[in-house]
Amino acid sequence: MTVLKGKVVVIGVCGGIAAYKSADLVSKLKKLNAEVHVIMTRSACEFIKPLTFQSLSQNAVIEDMFEKPRAWEIEHISLAQKADVFVVAPATANIIGKVANGIADDMLSTTVMAAKCPVIFAPAMNCNMYENPIVQQNIQKLKDFDYLFVEPGYGRLACGDIGKGKLADTDDILDRIIETAAYDKDLAGHKVLVTAGPTRESIDPVRFITNYSSGKMGYAIAKAAKYRGAEVILVTGPTDLSPIKGIKTIPVNTALEMHDAVMEHFKDATLIIKSAAVGDYRPVETSENKIKKNEGFLEMKLIKNPDILMELGAGITHQVLIGFSMETQNLEGYAKEKLTKKNLDMIIANDLSQQGAGFSVDTNIVTILDRSGSMERLPKMAKDRLAHIILEKGLSIYKQKNRII
Repeated sequence: MTVLKGKVVVIGVCGGIAAYKSADLVSKLKKLNAEVHVIMTRSACEFIKPLTFQSLSQNAVIEDMFEKPRAWEIEHISLAQKADVFVVAPATANIIGKVANGIADDMLSTTVMAAKCPVIFAPAMNCNMYENPIVQQNIQKLKDFDYLFVEPGYGRLACGDIGKGKLADTDDILDRIIETAAYDKDLAGHKVLVTAGPTRESIDPVRFITNYSSGKMGYAIAKAAKYRGAEVILVTGPTDLSPIKGIKTIPVNTALEMHDAVMEHFKDATLIIKSAAVGDYRPVETSENKIKKNEGFLEMKLIKNPDILMELGAGITHQVLIGFSMETQNLEGYAKEKLTKKNLDMIIANDLSQQGAGFSVDTNIVTILDRSGSMERLPKMAKDRLAHIILEKGLSIYKQKNRII
């Protein structure tokens, strides 16, 4: 992936047992094609050797403010100027206190002070230290100056204590870096409503009617919208996917529950993206007890669920409504029919019979059609990448629809 290609990330590593986890963070950043530079405090070098970070980052590691320079430039100023984002992980009480009080007495604190880019602290320390009022005051002071934080986790610490102070998972830190540095915030000030996953309609206490939707496309869209600065509401049916931190998530089971949640939130949304696979029918009656197996046939009457997309299409004004069409035949014909019938601004059509498209996989192959008659066939791509294309097209339609230059 090239999410961070062309971006410069400076990692500051402080002395703490969690310093080894920063090596994993550097490795993940390199896999996203970031240019990574590492600054280590002297204490950090006691826990992990600079050679580890040099090998992973493919750049020389800076650890001594007074070592002989490798180039004719003031190193802390040079790194501070070229960084797109600065991350201190693990961030000890010491570095937090230094920066909060304007102390710059080593290469890391000096470079942080010179940085104009966003600075993210990922604290890691003993739980009693973290809860100390002085540390908390320093953290709040930095937040007031627009420094960013990734909250530490709760659990058993290296010292044996149990509490809040564990370095956040490196995936969470990476997510914050991507959100901060990878994308323009073109959706800042906008609300994006996304639906994802399947719905379930109960037959009895142990059985239900559902479909194969994994929710991956909807979750990718929700995360991409968050990265682009939007306020995101995700209405999701049952999935095995991890919750997305930083967005409002409304879990539902049935089509009726999804209908109610969507109708409550759609009016003040900019983009409404209906990627959920909503069940068309539900049982007329749900048995209170498990239905026992008998000889012969089991007959079940079904009643139609509300058509959420149709109802939205009848009620939208300034919003952009985007739907999905999943077919096994006549893909473009059915998609055009749905686009018109349900008053959509845009529809994403994918053929479930194609390998690498549809449910449960990480890729998709789609054709995007819009109200103007435009149609674009896209090659197979990661759902994460497709999510950004959908958002970019949706925002463009919103601007045209509302005559925003």
